[in-house]
Amino acid sequence: MGEQASDYHRGEMQIQEQLATYDLFMGMTKWGSLALAALLLLFVVWFCTPGGFMAGLISAAVTAVIGFVLLRDKPEQAH
Repeated sequence: MGEQASDYHRGEMQIQEQLATYDLFMGMTKWGSLALAALLLLFVVWFCTPGGFMAGLISAAVTAVIGFVLLRDKPEQAH
């Protein structure tokens, strides 16, 4: 049982595709979660409270705007 041949050599392979996939996945997770939270809030307020559609729409819009402000990418600080 000798050593197996492998294409992987630690520290020598490019990982740009892995980084791009990770960034895409994290972005979709972040923005998808915000959209789902706003939509869920809209439906809960609309159907489960006497506030109705307009109260649900306003609360979902406020949640979406606050979430967008908090979740957007911040610029990198130069050293």
